[in-house]
Amino acid sequence: MGSMNGDILSVLKQCYSLQEERVHTHHLFQEAHKIYLKTAPQYDFVRFRQLVREITQEFKRISERIVKFEQQLRTEFRSSHLADRLSHLQEEEKTKLELTVKLQLAKQNVIDHPEEPERQALVVDLKQRLKNVEVKIKEHLAELKYKMQEF
Repeated sequence: MGSMNGDILSVLKQCYSLQEERVHTHHLFQEAHKIYLKTAPQYDFVRFRQLVREITQEFKRISERIVKFEQQLRTEFRSSHLADRLSHLQEEEKTKLELTVKLQLAKQNVIDHPEEPERQALVVDLKQRLKNVEVKIKEHLAELKYKMQEF
């Protein structure tokens, strides 16, 4: 039994470090978009699209690994609670990415249409929704960290 707990701990640690990579990738994505917005009104779309492609591949790689760990926890370790936690984390991360893309478009629309104040309201709304998702993600991570301390 002891080695199995060690294995679960190892899986959780790897998930945790993948999550840190994901946070870093998200940060790069946001920075790339800030730089992209500074190229208005021409917009260096080709360069940004290339960065988005690379960033998307990175998110995909991280997600696929976490899904593998989730399946391992569910089948090999019979730990549906931890597997569900990872599954929820994945869902929230997917929502976070979708909201981030919407927010990026909304920010560009504010720049492109300064005469339409309702566009700024959308930015504010999306920022709030993003904050809510980030709170949920932090809760899932706190729970995983708590579980890691049990092993």
